[in-house]
Amino acid sequence: MKIQGKTALITGASRGIGRAIALELARNGIKRLLLIARNESKLGDVSADIQSLGVEVAIFPLDLTNTVMVNKTIAQAWRDHGPIDILINCAGVAHQTSFLQASLSQVQAELSVNLMATYQITRLIARRMAYRKQGTIINVSSLMGKIAAPTMATYSATKFALLGFTQALRGELAPYNIRVVALLPSLTDTDMVKGLDWFHFMTPVSPKKVAQSLIQGLQKNRPEILVGWQSYLAVWGQRLAPRLMEQITTMVAPLSRKPRLSQLSLFRLS
Repeated sequence: MKIQGKTALITGASRGIGRAIALELARNGIKRLLLIARNESKLGDVSADIQSLGVEVAIFPLDLTNTVMVNKTIAQAWRDHGPIDILINCAGVAHQTSFLQASLSQVQAELSVNLMATYQITRLIARRMAYRKQGTIINVSSLMGKIAAPTMATYSATKFALLGFTQALRGELAPYNIRVVALLPSLTDTDMVKGLDWFHFMTPVSPKKVAQSLIQGLQKNRPEILVGWQSYLAVWGQRLAPRLMEQITTMVAPLSRKPRLSQLSLFRLS
């Protein structure tokens, strides 16, 4: 796939993987970048870096869970900047806690951003791509979308769901000449994971490495793009010995001590 001369829209573009992908696309000849994130100040910083590379850029400060504003923003972006050739769904939320102690608000935040927001914006843009009979959609899942991680139950669930969503759309949108790709980073050294307890023996990769792997995967027309040797090893282990991989994942997880009965008694279903 060639990215030269194309327009790409990236969600979650103000930091981490989204920011790195924006910069890597700019270095590889993208014509125009449309960047979405909640933090306008950080979007401005990314925009300045991209403009210094000679690439046209527009920023859209936006909460992706606001469905009305998402509809208006996509319509405005398409009207003002022309067709979107590439959609990169990178926005995501991660909370790390034991399942028994997780708060419903954290669960809802992960489901709202990682799944529902991705579904809505993809639907809006895919319909326009289908009319033009061309386009590429890239969903940023995770290695946790292949191998579930203790202490990250909801996050893992959303990333598994993103893979299923991607696979379903790949077949459904193929007749419209729309390519649908999954990017699966392993542990990545970003702001989002700063407050998390990292899994033992996992070496984090840089956002730039993730972005470079995406470009390479697109050039090779891969439907799923893994990042780093640890990801390939883990996926092959999961295929060959799933039960063993489950045991290993539990062993390396930063599991805290079990909550006391008095703590569990505080939980409510409401």
